[in-house]
Amino acid sequence: MAVLNQSFEEAIRVTPQGNNKYSANLRNEWCIGTVPHGGYTTAVLYNLALTHFAHAHPKQYDTPASPISLQLSFLRRTAAGPATLEVEDVKIGLRTSTIHIKLLQASEKHGKPEVKVAGYITVSPPSAEVGISAPTGYKLLPSPPPGSKADGKIDFPALSRTGRDGAWSKLEPPFPEFRRAAAQLELYGPGKSDTQQKRTRSMAIDQWARFIPGGDMNGRWTDAAVVYLTDMFPMALDGFDNVSATAAAKAEGKEAPDFKAKFWYPTVTLNIDMKKHLPKEGVEWLYSRIVTKVVRDGRTDLEVTILDQDGEVIALSTQVGLVVSAARNVGTRKFVKL
Repeated sequence: MAVLNQSFEEAIRVTPQGNNKYSANLRNEWCIGTVPHGGYTTAVLYNLALTHFAHAHPKQYDTPASPISLQLSFLRRTAAGPATLEVEDVKIGLRTSTIHIKLLQASEKHGKPEVKVAGYITVSPPSAEVGISAPTGYKLLPSPPPGSKADGKIDFPALSRTGRDGAWSKLEPPFPEFRRAAAQLELYGPGKSDTQQKRTRSMAIDQWARFIPGGDMNGRWTDAAVVYLTDMFPMALDGFDNVSATAAAKAEGKEAPDFKAKFWYPTVTLNIDMKKHLPKEGVEWLYSRIVTKVVRDGRTDLEVTILDQDGEVIALSTQVGLVVSAARNVGTRKFVKL
């Protein structure tokens, strides 16, 4: 039987090295410019938590523990290539356990290992996830545009087959040479960023996505892949490009197109709350709403809500990001310019 999302599983592989140390190899095809995509890197750390508890605490739980919360700080830019992962057991409990993790790579300045990403991951086995469940009445506002079905839902087979259904159509992420990590999924939305933002009168983006790691059209969203999706929103970044280019042009008295695609939006902190496990066989479609409330002094906020086809919340995430020159991504590293 083929491994689900085999190229993705290989890309996030974590190998035990002993003494709470592990190794990984960050892949070039999952980069933004020369820097591994933040959601992809987070998926590697998600897999680190799975690997650590399977390797270091195999008898702690009667079912495998998986992350329910991730709180990460991206301290320095990472690079494609080998990485060392370190784990400290902060709390090993009956229902939840928390580990402190570090991702280390060689410093660009002195070549010695330094911490690139650090944070905390809390895990819990599904068998321990018991307690009160209650409806809250939460719904997306404004509601996403409708599909072609009588009840307003999307005809996903038609969307997949023709690239269109109702208000939704296939989107081509901008600047694919730079944002190569975006090639690992197909995106569908009710228009490009400017169209969507005019509709909502805000910096909000709706998208449905299919996972195609390594071009595999049979790819499926799994729990680890959801982590990647929380940080994958090319149309929202296109909206940032428009806002950033307009602001930079106004400051220098030039035309906005002169500044388009000259920005990079690195993640500073990323927090993820995993709300619902996906089935082991994965799912084909997941919806995301991405909202930005304030862009000020080169710093942004991002709030992402991920739902399944039944409208149930799969994951929530918030992050702090920066708006900086794309030159800081490429720097002295070898990469084809935009």
